[in-house]
Amino acid sequence: MRVQAFRLDSHVYFRIADLTDPTRTVTATLDGPVLAVLAGVGKPLTAGEVAALTPRGSEIGVRKSLARLVEQGIVRATEMGRNRVHELNREHVAAPVAEALAGLRLALWKRFRSTLGSWNPKPAYGCVFGSAARGDGDVHSDIDLLLVRAPVAGEADPRRGSPGLAGVVAGYASELTAVQLTARQASKWARQVEQMHELVPAWTGNPLQIVEMSTFEWADHRRRHTPLFTEIDRDAIQVAGETSLTSTRTGHP
Repeated sequence: MRVQAFRLDSHVYFRIADLTDPTRTVTATLDGPVLAVLAGVGKPLTAGEVAALTPRGSEIGVRKSLARLVEQGIVRATEMGRNRVHELNREHVAAPVAEALAGLRLALWKRFRSTLGSWNPKPAYGCVFGSAARGDGDVHSDIDLLLVRAPVAGEADPRRGSPGLAGVVAGYASELTAVQLTARQASKWARQVEQMHELVPAWTGNPLQIVEMSTFEWADHRRRHTPLFTEIDRDAIQVAGETSLTSTRTGHP
C-alpha cells in the first residue's frame, strides 16, 4: 500500500485513509472490502453482487477472494437454485474483524459526534460534507467539516444589509435575541477548532478543512440557497448540533 507523508505543524502524518474504501488502511488485498460488504449487507450474495458493491477490484478478483475466504472458513458458500451465494460466517473467530471493517466510516462519524459533543461552547450545528460524506474520496482527499457557532459580541446579521426594510429589522432583531459568545468563550472555541486540525489527521491520516461560520451567516446561506448550502444540504452527515438548523433533511449516519 502506497502512503504519502505530509507535515502539519510539528507532526508528520500519513495519508492512509481511502474514504471510498477505508478497509485499504488495514489491508491492500480484496479480502478487506469483500468481508466488509458481506458483514454490512447481512444476507447471502452472489459473487457478481459482491463485486458490484465492492469499491475496488474486478469481478474476477472478487471471485478469487471469495474462494480464498471460503477455504479459510470465514465465508460460507451455498447453492441457491442455479446460483452460488456467499455470506459471512459470523461464528468464525475473525468475524468481528470483518464487522469492524464494515463499520469504519460509522466509527469515524461516531468519533466526530463524541468529540464535538464534549465541547464547551458546543457547535450550534456541525456536519461532514464533500467527498468524505459522499464516500467518493481517496487517500488524497480532505475531510470537510462545517462548524456553526453562536455569534460573538458585535457580529452583524447579514440581513441588516438587505435592500428591504423587513430584512433590516429582522437582522437587528436577531442580533438582540441571539445568545452570543463572550470573549472568553470565543477564545476557547478557537482553541477547540485548532485541536480538531490535529485530531482528525491522527484519526484518519487525511487533512481536515473546516468551514466555520456564525448562526447568522449559516442562516443567510440557507435563505439564499448558496452553492455551499446546496452542496452541504445534499451530502451532509450531521455530527453536532440541532437538526432544525438544516434544511428539510438530516444527514445519513
